Amino acid sequence: MSAIIAPSGAVDARTNLVDPFGRHVTYLRVSVTDRCDLRCVYCMAEEMTFLPKRDLLTLEELDRVCSAFVRKGVRKLRITGGEPLVRRDIMSLFRSLSRHLETDALDELTLTTNGTLLTRYAAELAECGVRRLNVSVDSLDPERFRRITRRGDLAQVLRGLDAAQAAGIKVKINAVALKGVNEDEIESMVAWAHGRGMDLTFIEVMPMGDIEPERIEQFMPLSVVRERLAASYTLTDTSERTGGPARYVRVAETGGRIGFITPLTHNFCESCNRVRLTCTGQLFMCLGQEDAADLRAAMRGSEGDDRLEAAIDEAIGRKPKGHDFVIERQSRPAVPRHMSVTGG
Repeated sequence: MSAIIAPSGAVDARTNLVDPFGRHVTYLRVSVTDRCDLRCVYCMAEEMTFLPKRDLLTLEELDRVCSAFVRKGVRKLRITGGEPLVRRDIMSLFRSLSRHLETDALDELTLTTNGTLLTRYAAELAECGVRRLNVSVDSLDPERFRRITRRGDLAQVLRGLDAAQAAGIKVKINAVALKGVNEDEIESMVAWAHGRGMDLTFIEVMPMGDIEPERIEQFMPLSVVRERLAASYTLTDTSERTGGPARYVRVAETGGRIGFITPLTHNFCESCNRVRLTCTGQLFMCLGQEDAADLRAAMRGSEGDDRLEAAIDEAIGRKPKGHDFVIERQSRPAVPRHMSVTGG
């Protein structure tokens, strides 16, 4: 399939997207599919009903909306899912979007993946200008990994990490901290990741989708994780950022970094620079709120991009100050949609 060429639009001026609280939106996370080859317990139900193909943005439409955001000042695109690499012909989208890297209109094109398909796609991703990516690994025990993902093969993911690093792509590991599930692996995961030259970010479980009683019991504040790590390692706070919500510490003994994403115990809303586009073209200005703008209708209702860009401007103009995440016994989810719907 040849590279996608989207309409250039009527406007070439680079305009910063600024929300009502003065935050510049420079980061767009784009879900290209709600489907995944795994069923991680904190992300999906075991039995999922996926969207019909007709509801999804086409690859051409995904390119068109991403390019509109780039024209308006977005400097970082992260492709997500579901699992983005299960989308048919997904590499044509990466090849097309890479043109924005070549013109310096975009600083970074990256993705978050479960790693199962990296052996197939890592080399081509590198050719498209992907210089780093995030891989979700919540356990280094094969049986535990299979239970958390409900079907995953840890060895397959590890081969994917090898392929990505061999292609020159820098890998960061994401791990959701789950009390009573993987908390005994906290220190060993740091040693493993840093031993491979990979940063590691811990994430608090988020109250999205069907909150099962065991998930509430599994919530583990990252303040506890940090205290545990401080008993084994020398941690120094750093102001380094990668464009997302993680706050990092440097580990003296390994030289590597540990990130903490804490939507519940210490939210990161004051510096939020990102919005999320679903695979159906709904733009969520906040992961923890239900308000969304329908960019699919704006695109399909006009051949040019004026209507699309106006819809983006209007949406950014109502970006909220923060989310309302809370997790407690017998609580309903903060938002009813599964994490896979909006993108990780």
